[in-house]
Amino acid sequence: MKLLKQVLGVDVAQKELVVTLGRMYDDLTIELYAFSVFKNTETGILKLSEWVNKLTDKTIKVRYVMEATGVYHQRFAYYLDEKQEDLSIVLPNKISNYMRTLDIKTITDKTCSEAIARFGLERKLENWKKPKDIHRVLKQLTRERRQITDERTIVKNQLHAEKTEAMPHLSSIQRLERRIMFLNTLEKEIKNEIKSSIKEHKELMTDIANICTIPGVSILTAATVIGETNGFELIRSKKQLTSYAGLDVVEKQSGTSVKGKPKISKKGNRYLRSALHLPALSTIKWNDNFRDQYARIVAKHGIKMKGCVSVQRKLLELIYVLYKNKTVYDKDYESKKIAC
Repeated sequence: MKLLKQVLGVDVAQKELVVTLGRMYDDLTIELYAFSVFKNTETGILKLSEWVNKLTDKTIKVRYVMEATGVYHQRFAYYLDEKQEDLSIVLPNKISNYMRTLDIKTITDKTCSEAIARFGLERKLENWKKPKDIHRVLKQLTRERRQITDERTIVKNQLHAEKTEAMPHLSSIQRLERRIMFLNTLEKEIKNEIKSSIKEHKELMTDIANICTIPGVSILTAATVIGETNGFELIRSKKQLTSYAGLDVVEKQSGTSVKGKPKISKKGNRYLRSALHLPALSTIKWNDNFRDQYARIVAKHGIKMKGCVSVQRKLLELIYVLYKNKTVYDKDYESKKIAC
């Protein structure tokens, strides 16, 4: 039999790279033939590379396939990019959906790496591109700001509790107030750095200006979405984007006896969901199109949060469309579409 394809499936953890080698022959049979674990360090990556070279056919290039798992996959991904290897990084929801189709009784690191290898052998995958520096910077800065705002909320709650006590402690209140002022200063610094970073890239400035024509969407929201999606590098459709953000609706139903309430999966990027929450509330208040959509959902289901989530999903899809099409928001687009 002739060898058609070779794939290394990589399950990435903070300290380990769990890998499985697989190959496909010309009769489309798949063989998973080697398994190992390496440390997620420079030394471990070099050993992994040597191991792959020993066990693979040199006449056919190996495709490396892994999930986009936070920041833990980056060291290995950058190494492979420098070596000009064929690398595909797949959104986690794609792998999890694929694994449901397999007869896997127990989920372990080994079975995950096997599923990733099989996925790479069965699918035609695109090569991953290293993130642009500006996208990486936006992601780091917007996440740092989120950490600061979360901390400030905690401190404000502590200050409120201290002030409402029967006998408040004055020095404690003063220290809490100074912490809030300090956190405000840090947030202002980060916002200014985000703006100055964007100004250094004319094309990105234009893209963000287009996105900010959407009611309720600020520079900070646009920067967060672009940073978290790496400029939508891995996104190929609106459905895939909402799934990546965890704003997709899941429903448990089995025949006529088991039926659960539809709900968003939340199995996605929490920073995206968080970034869209306040813009959704703002646009519901001030924009007729989004207010009408919100009202329809609430009238149908009687749940305000469901209406708010539908607006978040719509905002995210709009940002994606405007970014890809290099255009601005048209509030009359839907009515024009119906008229045609």
